[in-house]
Amino acid sequence: MQKVGFNEALNLILEEDPRYKVQAYGFIREALDFTIKHFDKPVEGPGRHVSGTELLEGIRTFALQEYGPLTKTVFGTWGINETADFGHIVFNLVGKGVLGKTDEDKLDDFRSGYDFVEAFRKPFLPKEKKPARKTKLPKSIAESDEV
Repeated sequence: MQKVGFNEALNLILEEDPRYKVQAYGFIREALDFTIKHFDKPVEGPGRHVSGTELLEGIRTFALQEYGPLTKTVFGTWGINETADFGHIVFNLVGKGVLGKTDEDKLDDFRSGYDFVEAFRKPFLPKEKKPARKTKLPKSIAESDEV
């Protein structure tokens, strides 16, 4: 199989599977590079391989860094609504020879990785304040008109 460039592969993928926007594929490529650095993987060789679980964590961290509280919204505009979508993008790239995989890598590695609201919205919600503790006044003060 002749190795194709990223842009050429992307054009073929988008013709065959239009579910995801071109930006989603570029993001996954950047998130993979981020993950390799984040997990301190070697530059080349089999030790460089990133598992689905590692990639999902790298995607989450990188996305929050890049898009902050807009992450879930940005992903939604690209057609990404759950972690399984990341798997479909990755395996589309694998299918065109852009990314490699091992025999252990499966699309199921990306299913139910994390909930998007928990991962991308919750970190930016205001922290719940505990209600102020009411001090119980002694009965003699509480009944007094002077309070």
